[in-house]
Parts: sequence; structure tokens; C-alpha cells
Amino acid sequence: MTVTRFAPSPTGRLHVGNIRTALHNWMYAQKAGGRFLLRIDDTDAERSEERYVEAIRADLQWLGLIPDAEVRQSQRFALYESRFAELVAGGHVYPAYETAQELDLKRKIQLGRGLPPVYDRAALTLTNEDRAKLESEGVRPHWRFKLDHGAPIEWDDAVRGAQRFDPATMSDPVIRRADGTWLYMLPSVIDDIDMGVTQVVRGEDHVSNTALQIQMFQALKAALPRFAHAALLTGNEGKLSKRIGSLGVDHFREIGIEPQAVRALLARIGTSDPVEPVADMAPLIAGFDFTRFGRAPARFDEGELAQLNARILHQTPYAAVADRLPTGMGAAEWEAVRPNLNTVAQAAAWWQVIEGPVEAPEPAGDDRAYLAQAAEVAGQIDWGNDPWHALTAALKDATGRKGKTLFLPLRLALTGRAQGPDMAALLPLIGRDRTIARLNG
Repeated sequence: MTVTRFAPSPTGRLHVGNIRTALHNWMYAQKAGGRFLLRIDDTDAERSEERYVEAIRADLQWLGLIPDAEVRQSQRFALYESRFAELVAGGHVYPAYETAQELDLKRKIQLGRGLPPVYDRAALTLTNEDRAKLESEGVRPHWRFKLDHGAPIEWDDAVRGAQRFDPATMSDPVIRRADGTWLYMLPSVIDDIDMGVTQVVRGEDHVSNTALQIQMFQALKAALPRFAHAALLTGNEGKLSKRIGSLGVDHFREIGIEPQAVRALLARIGTSDPVEPVADMAPLIAGFDFTRFGRAPARFDEGELAQLNARILHQTPYAAVADRLPTGMGAAEWEAVRPNLNTVAQAAAWWQVIEGPVEAPEPAGDDRAYLAQAAEVAGQIDWGNDPWHALTAALKDATGRKGKTLFLPLRLALTGRAQGPDMAALLPLIGRDRTIARLNG
């Protein structure tokens, strides 16, 4: 069975890049009939906060990305200890005793000599006596994973194609700090094995991590998952944007964006497929394919999201929004005003127009007499059959007015606005009595 996972750290709110990763994992699992798992990567006790765990759950709920199961790394330390002991016994990890300052000095010296700042494996030259002496002096080791320099690290990435890394050009990664706490790399691999993850879907900023983690999978004698690394998002300015890192569900909800608009945009940007106002995820899931993703950065445009949101709203049925509309507003009212909405919240203003009272501008010139005549006609027409066209046809014949001079004074008097929903749909909702009263001023 296909198993994907979304693995955020609860050190802050999800931003749009995180949301896109979660969506890709969810869509891939949905298409394959598999499982989508949420893993809370909370090994960093100092920075992880429970309020962010709750926020991650709430954000996924709002987006409709419901995980099939949830695990937390902070509850899995016994498993990490067990697999770590295997790696120690197999010679795949080793203790290192350099301080952060010593390592920083080494890097500066290497860079000054024009060399890549790769760890020199000095810790491997220490004897048992050397290590015992250091530890007797109170120096506690951190632990590194020993990369196998024998062969290149290769995999076929679902987005980036053939990937190849020379492990000899990479530092042995630190997997455990001197205080015993875990860094990201090894627990993630152990969890992916234990959870049966078959597809690791994440951003391209993890490509080099994947190269290192492949050797960890191999050292733990586990089958490799498939990997897909999507290009990162950029802003309109064409470079990685700090603003993207601040855009999350709270922001989208505040400005009236619908979850489906977020899903529809993030499902397609960065692919060869057009972004479309699809109200149902089914066609987006059916067409989801990593081979359609490009390697160029994907541009996230808030303006495009707002436009997409409006287009999706224009086809959203009443039942989907009924609980967010003003009390008393029904399906007919929603369908009448829906084409003029950018957000659901804007429906309240049009409900006020229907129910009244409205503040209409003072009629100009001979429009006052025209509106009085319109009020008289409105009392005579058949309100059961398209009263707007009956009213305007009668007024056109009686006054000779046409075009803007015929329609605009009526719209202003009836709605207080020069533009808005189709009056043929709106007038029956305003009704005969309110129409006559507004035309009479």
C-alpha cells in the first residue's frame, strides 16, 4: 500500500510552502488509494510548543487534508535508542568530541584554502585511550553517521529525475547532540521505516538530506522509499520571499479565501497544467502526477489566489456556505448575488441591499419624476413573471429612455449602488412593496 507522510515541526505555524507539501502528500495517497500520515517532528523539546501542534491539526482540518493516523516523535525515543544501538554495533556511527567553536575554526581554515568545508573525520583517529581521557575531562561526544565513500549515492527522483551524489564530498552528518537529543536526520529515517512510508514527498531543499538518509536506510537494512522533491515557491519578485513564510491558514481565512481555492492553486502551480477554478478535488487528484512538475521555482501569487477564490465561489452551491450566510438568506438570494462575490463575507452587504434599508443617492435632474413614474408602473406590473424586464419595458415605452438613462437611476434607487448583481434576479427578492417604497424615495 502507498503510504505518505507530512512531518512538520511544531515550532511555528504552517506556511504556504508547508501546506503545499502536505497537499502533495495527501493527493498522492488519495490517488493511489493509500494512507496519508501526520508525523509531528517534536524531538526539539526546547522549540516545540503544544499550541503549534494544535494549530497544525486545525490547519489540516480546515484544508480538508485529514490524516489517516498521527504519531509524535517525542513518544518514540525508545525506538530511536534501539536502532541507534544497532548502528553503533555495526560501526555506522561514531562519537566525535570537537566543540562548535573548533568545528567552526576548521571550516574557516578549509574555506580559506579554497577547500570545501567537509568534516575531516578527525574523531575516527582517536584511540580508546583518547576518548576515555576526553570523557574523564567532562567532554561529552556528539554522534556522527559514517558515510560509505565506496560508491555514489543515486536515486531516480519523481520530480528531478536521476540524482547522483559523491559521499566523499559530504560531511558525516551529526545525528545526535552531546546532550543526547536527536537531530532531524536519523529519527526521520527510523520513523519512515517503522511507519511503512513508501513515498517521501518534500521540497527540493531536502535533496542533499535525502542523499545522506539513503545510506541510513541501507545501514538499517531497509527498503528505500521513492523520493519526490518539488521546487520551492517564490513570490512575485522572482526570488524566495520572506512573505511566503508568513502566509498561512490564518491569513487566508482572514481575507476570505476558501480552502478549495488554496488546494486548487497549490495542486497545479509548478506543473505543466493550468490552474483552474475546480470546485471538486476529484479531477485534480486524478490528474496528479509528479512527472508534470517542473524544476523551476513555482511562483505563488496572492492575486491569482484571490481571483481563483472568486471563480470557485461563483460555482459554489448554497448548501456549502449556508452556515456562513446571514440569517434568513436562502438559496435564491445566494444564487442572485454569488456572481458578484469575491468572498462569502461580502454576501452580507448584498443581503442588506435586499432587505434594506438602503441609502440611495439624491436623484439627478429629471430622474426624480422618472422614479416616481417607475413606482407607479411597479404597482401595475405582474410580479410573478420577470418583474424587472416588465418594469423596464413599460418605462422604455412610456418615457423613450433607453440604455444607461433607463437602467441606472432604477439601480441606484433600488440598491444604492451603480453596479451589482443582475437586477432581473435581484428585483423579485427585493419584492413589490420595498421596490415601490425605494422608487418613491
